[in-house]
Amino acid sequence: MRIEGLDHVYYWTANMDVAVAFYRDVLGLALLRRDGDVWAEFDTGPARFALHGREGVPAMPGGTAVFRVADLDAARLAVTDHGVRIERTGEVEGRARFAALRDPDGNPVQLIEHLPAR
Repeated sequence: MRIEGLDHVYYWTANMDVAVAFYRDVLGLALLRRDGDVWAEFDTGPARFALHGREGVPAMPGGTAVFRVADLDAARLAVTDHGVRIERTGEVEGRARFAALRDPDGNPVQLIEHLPAR
């Protein structure tokens, strides 16, 4: 497995409108994309910063570091070969597939493979 780079970091938010306004209007980040109350993505250079709606997730501060890989299946095999448990896998329909895991301190990490543009 080879990590291609940091893809993005996201924070959970309970109120997407208020959070978007803070990062856009107060901090001056350019809003690249918003998908309702589920997702908002900002331009921060090579890696992006995003906000993720709670979607039933309990209130908690923090977020997740997401690392880009070329082949998610190979990456999953590589980490499980090291004894790391994959907690969840999923797909952002038509955009990407991901796998969620934790580092040795329990911090959330995701691996993401972007799908070819249709």
